[in-house]
Amino acid sequence: MSSQRLKAQFQRLYNHFSGEDCETNLQDIAEVLFCTRRNVRMVINKMVEKGWIDWQPAVGRGKQSKLVFQSSDTELQYMHARKLVAEGKLEPALEALGNNADKLAQLIQEQLGHTTAQGRQILRLPYYRPFSNLNPLHPLRRSEQHLVRQIFNGLTRINEEKEEVEGDLAHHWEALSPRHWRFYIRPAVKFHDGRLLDCQDIIVTLEQVRKHRLFRHLSQVDSPFSNTIDIHLSRDDHRLPALMANLLAVIQPADTDHDKENELFPIGTGPYRVIQNDKQRFKLEAFDQYFGLRALIDVVDIWMLSEVASCFLQPMTEGSQLQEMTVSARLKLDEGCNYLLLNRINGLASQQEWLAYLRTHLTPLNIMQRLQQDKIGDFRLINAYGLLPGWAHVPLSQAIAPPPSKRIVTLAYPQQHPVYPHVAEAIRDILSADGIKIKELELSTGEIQSGKHADKIDIWLGGMSLSNYRDDAILSWFYSFDHIARVMPEEEFEALDQAVVRWRADKQQASPCQQIGAKLVESGQILPLFHNWLGVDNNGSIQGMQSNSMGWFDFKSVWVKPTQ
Repeated sequence: MSSQRLKAQFQRLYNHFSGEDCETNLQDIAEVLFCTRRNVRMVINKMVEKGWIDWQPAVGRGKQSKLVFQSSDTELQYMHARKLVAEGKLEPALEALGNNADKLAQLIQEQLGHTTAQGRQILRLPYYRPFSNLNPLHPLRRSEQHLVRQIFNGLTRINEEKEEVEGDLAHHWEALSPRHWRFYIRPAVKFHDGRLLDCQDIIVTLEQVRKHRLFRHLSQVDSPFSNTIDIHLSRDDHRLPALMANLLAVIQPADTDHDKENELFPIGTGPYRVIQNDKQRFKLEAFDQYFGLRALIDVVDIWMLSEVASCFLQPMTEGSQLQEMTVSARLKLDEGCNYLLLNRINGLASQQEWLAYLRTHLTPLNIMQRLQQDKIGDFRLINAYGLLPGWAHVPLSQAIAPPPSKRIVTLAYPQQHPVYPHVAEAIRDILSADGIKIKELELSTGEIQSGKHADKIDIWLGGMSLSNYRDDAILSWFYSFDHIARVMPEEEFEALDQAVVRWRADKQQASPCQQIGAKLVESGQILPLFHNWLGVDNNGSIQGMQSNSMGWFDFKSVWVKPTQ
């Protein structure tokens, strides 16, 4: 007898006797369940085995046996729904619960945190939105950037603790000249689909990466010997090993089809491979053939829950509730900020009077005063005075500019963000006081970074979170898909770009990154708004869970210490 049919039999029996313990006999039960006395014995025995009922058979002719219900129909329904949730079947679970979303949320919370199944260590985390694009050659949001680091490897990487360049797919490298670098590749590295990495995969990937401004000085990539990659440059670059740690330069198979399937289930060489990715769950499984140290957690299972605060992660423990999350000492200010990017090419900010007006009215203080704390969840926002915490490039005082002639301001921001719609609402309130209307566009990250509708947008509301705390980390954002270059006066961008070129060509020269940050803010190209808290709020049961600059943690390094 199937489990589902047995549940239906129990439900019929429970409803007939109204869940009350009673005296009855096999014939009466056979009539209730529409089966023979022989089958009744089998059904009763199975229900007793499962602990649903207790059956006390009578001794002597004509006496009644006693039926005791150990579970209610509701409890059985709940047990079934719990099993479905554990299997990730959320829609059937919701149906089993009578479409009661509150009960489903409670069952999901029970499943979060650390667990062991068939000897495998599983870490379940809540998050607030799905991950629809994990192609490193496409524009990615902060969390997707972190996940890509768990799936792929570059020739080099940045050590998160020491902030130094170290080997990844390349175990050594050398500069044969400032324009000719040689990287020595680890042998026998495997992709998640079992194929061996070869130099052609690296060559094809870097040929694609050359299309991006940050990599345009790569003139040729070839392989003169086995497991050896030569990179030829059009200009001197003493800092190429650090550039090879850039997210764009992680290595993909040469024959990768950059389609929707690749965006959801990318193939890399990293410590984890994607085994599930949909609107409800994202699951990573440790890659046993990873060339580095094998991950200590077997499965990282991320559940999409709309009520989760997106500013930090909290692995759940038994009895904990999502709404009880608070910022702890483990959290850090993000290495970046939320900001407004003004279109100074063909937007309103190309006019000096509009630039002055927007700079003096759309300040962090003005916007913060209009944000309703009950609508922005667990974000702890603080005013930003520069692009990074500790940078102070915003003028201390500015004369309030009068409103220009009445116009409509077009504001764009990324979809599925828990705070930006409320920031947009605050901006609307500020501008409406001067009779200025606002038109809002919610766009995908790809649409924003690609410049779609750029000539029709006046302001972009966005955020930056850098992958590490190195001074040069800002360059990945500054050059990213030409989003800033597209709306910045050409001579201003070119001056900053040339400063980067000179820095790459001179080992002794100081980084120009603070200069870049200062210029962007002082010119009004970028209006910094807020820094916010990112990180991991952990109760201490999971070891090695240290927040990184992206607000996540290195999955392969965490582990669970057995309790006494």
